[in-house]
Amino acid sequence: MLDLRKATGAEIRRLARNGEWKGPTPGLAVGYAQANLAVVPRDLAFDFLLFCQRNPRACPLLDVTDVGCPEPRYAAPGADLRTDVPRYCAYRYGEWMDDPSDLFDWWRDDLVGFLLGCSFTFENALQRAGLPVRHLEQGCNVPMYRTTLACRPAGVFAGPMVVSMRPMTPAQAKEAARICRHYPLSHGEPLHSGNPAALGIADIDHPDFGDAVEIRPGEVPVFWACGVTPQAVAMKARPSLLLTHKPGHMFVTDLRDENRTGEREA
Repeated sequence: MLDLRKATGAEIRRLARNGEWKGPTPGLAVGYAQANLAVVPRDLAFDFLLFCQRNPRACPLLDVTDVGCPEPRYAAPGADLRTDVPRYCAYRYGEWMDDPSDLFDWWRDDLVGFLLGCSFTFENALQRAGLPVRHLEQGCNVPMYRTTLACRPAGVFAGPMVVSMRPMTPAQAKEAARICRHYPLSHGEPLHSGNPAALGIADIDHPDFGDAVEIRPGEVPVFWACGVTPQAVAMKARPSLLLTHKPGHMFVTDLRDENRTGEREA
């Protein structure tokens, strides 16, 4: 049986395409960069690209497809954005419609796909340093929260940042910041440690996306910018169609996480 932690990005994509893996992807294909997916109509693609450029902490851009083409030719040549994600979400005018296992019934010739860096990518480096990654320990999805931090708007896209959270001691949080600042295409270092209310988070035990995790005595919540941000912002913009990954169910690229700058594996 294939060890999913030791699998390649292509192997995880093949399992997703064949319906053999439909679960979350944290901890899978260690060493390969994972990515958030957002697909918008062509008439909104420039605004969305500008939004990503203006908000690089939340939306580190890895690849953009040609109009109507489902292949991310830089991050994963030969892959298909319609099939190679374990689970998707489809929205019309900001309203959730479905969480399909593929996008064949939703794909249109005017769509543009964006792949954005994901914090799952640096978790291997945190674990190598002996730092806790609680959602992996507990076998669940990372908790994610809407905040009151405003993103820089671009065209029709505007709204608050979403963050992911990993509990650590203050000393561990400082070490995590040192490690993660070397991963700018995976959200970089944390935005905030400590009181969730400073980010407008009212209840740490009830995340907006993902699953709640245990915060142990002596630990504080540590928050990173999250690639679910463009989903939340795009839903607010109410485009005629928005296709994304289901939170936690990422597209696994051929980019190696140790390169840190988006260089593709030869």
